[in-house]
Amino acid sequence: MRKIESQMNRAIRTKSDWSSSNTQVSYNDFTNCSEVRLHGHQIATFDHSTQALKISSCGWQTVTTKSRLNAILSEVKYGCRVFQKAFDWYLSTNNQTVDFWDGMILMDANPVQIA
Repeated sequence: MRKIESQMNRAIRTKSDWSSSNTQVSYNDFTNCSEVRLHGHQIATFDHSTQALKISSCGWQTVTTKSRLNAILSEVKYGCRVFQKAFDWYLSTNNQTVDFWDGMILMDANPVQIA
């Protein structure tokens, strides 16, 4: 994991505001959510109360977007990851692989539920 991604994850974990280069984390005390932005696009929202994670490529399915999303997933949804095969993106959980779509929500359950 890149240093910037470790710092991003620390900001999510500690409910802090943080920014470096092209990545920003903003914590909203009112909603108890952390938002992650890459180049100004909101690629993830983590609800600290429900442990739900909303992820999106914002239409930019790049190596950097995938790397940031996978770093976040490793922090809050262990066992989940985004990967690419033949130009298409997928989400893999501990027991299933599904097509990736912008705005998918991963909810805490055993196994992880996708909405």
